[in-house]
Amino acid sequence: QRISELNISNHVRFVDEYLPLDTLLEYLQLTDIYLFTSKDPNQAVSGTFSYALSCGCPVVSTPIPHAMEFLPKELTFDFGNSEELALAVNRLIFDVELRNEVILDGLHKISATAWENSAVKHARFFQQLTPGKMELHYRNPKINLGHIKKMTSDFGMFQFSEINTPDIDSGYTIDDNARAMIAVCQYYKKSHDASALKLIRIYLNFIEFCEIRNELFMNYVDVNKRFTEQNNEVNLEDSTGRAFWSLGYLLSLHKELPEDVIYQAAGIFERSANLAVNMHSPRAMAFMIKGFYYFNRFRQDEQMREKVVLLSNRLVQMYKHEASPEWSWFESYLTYANSVLPEALLCAYAVTGDVVYRDIAKESFDFLLTKTFAEDGIKVISNRSWHIKGKTCEEFGEQPIDVAYTVITLRKFHDIFKDPEYLVKMELAFNWFLGNNHLKQVIYNPCTGGCYDGLEESNVNLNQGAESTVSYLMARSTVNKFFGREKEIYHRRNTRSYRQLVTP
Repeated sequence: QRISELNISNHVRFVDEYLPLDTLLEYLQLTDIYLFTSKDPNQAVSGTFSYALSCGCPVVSTPIPHAMEFLPKELTFDFGNSEELALAVNRLIFDVELRNEVILDGLHKISATAWENSAVKHARFFQQLTPGKMELHYRNPKINLGHIKKMTSDFGMFQFSEINTPDIDSGYTIDDNARAMIAVCQYYKKSHDASALKLIRIYLNFIEFCEIRNELFMNYVDVNKRFTEQNNEVNLEDSTGRAFWSLGYLLSLHKELPEDVIYQAAGIFERSANLAVNMHSPRAMAFMIKGFYYFNRFRQDEQMREKVVLLSNRLVQMYKHEASPEWSWFESYLTYANSVLPEALLCAYAVTGDVVYRDIAKESFDFLLTKTFAEDGIKVISNRSWHIKGKTCEEFGEQPIDVAYTVITLRKFHDIFKDPEYLVKMELAFNWFLGNNHLKQVIYNPCTGGCYDGLEESNVNLNQGAESTVSYLMARSTVNKFFGREKEIYHRRNTRSYRQLVTP
């Protein structure tokens, strides 16, 4: 009756039926603002309230306990107070920035209650009830390239994502496209999926686009395919090293990939090899050593081997200058991508047979593991501030890329040393993505195939950017040989398969 009196019948529709869940969720995904108008102050929870938050709806609600926990005070209104309701709704309608903030805040708060996180919390609770009698293991999700494909245009992979929507204006970087090429090559090696080969070609073409003859590779490209000013403001050595690593890895798969792809990658690699001479950034040198290591699987070349020795000796000198009985490291601090330094020296040992590289690699990596592992899992160096020698390491601010690099390095060390402890830690590290972290929340999204951008003190950053998504895929493909079967739960210490894997 009131609708007729206001002459708004063409703008209001009543759906007077009990909706199945799929239909309800479809309605909610089309909703701009969800109004929850319970008259019962004792109502503790609501299914539709939770569904609305998880669908990205800004919610205006009466002050039931559920609403008081999840909503800012200005979006709640007193029972029966239509003026307060109108004020809250108008605030959301006319303040677009507030509306977007409320959407993101709701998603971040409700994500902790997702089924995957609920499962982990229940399992942890059962562990507490049966101390010493139950050990939690994780089933690995099936590999899903959905989000990687969504993030990739015909030109390259976009840098950032707003939740799971590509942020096209963020443009492209060679860092992300190089890592993406490695990750998809790993997948293609096992699957020979034609859609993966298409992605590899895109990433390879992007790397060639960023190649500047006899100079470092450009890193930043805008959406209009122009190099940005940022390339003139940052050191491009690390980005060049990552590109070199990706080219080397692709070439190591010369028996799997088409000849034209190998020919194109080999041309870029060989034209750029002399850049190694002037490399001095430790991580750039490490990435380049990894590139030469994989090139050695493609074709053994004395000049390439000499560059491995040159770069590795520089890392050795850094280590000898900085290391002490209490600090077995290359620098006076631990920062990002730490594990690639010892891994690179282990790769150098594999190429040259020089035991000095092997010994320093093991000594430094074992030291790093003492700083990043506890008994029950991994805790990588925070991106809030670096871990300075002699000072306490700050917590939180953990990123998927550092976990993935650690998984890759643990695999390499296990391959060389056959120490089962490296396998144990590799599984612990990978399970960080599946909920074995301080929040006990999943970092990988099995629905989208994306990976969340970081683990903070009290929440997971739900953006699924290029770096985090390809980092997960690299880690997932790395563990595949040992415990990658998505239909099985791998039992770390007690299965026969584990003992077989670690027997020299």
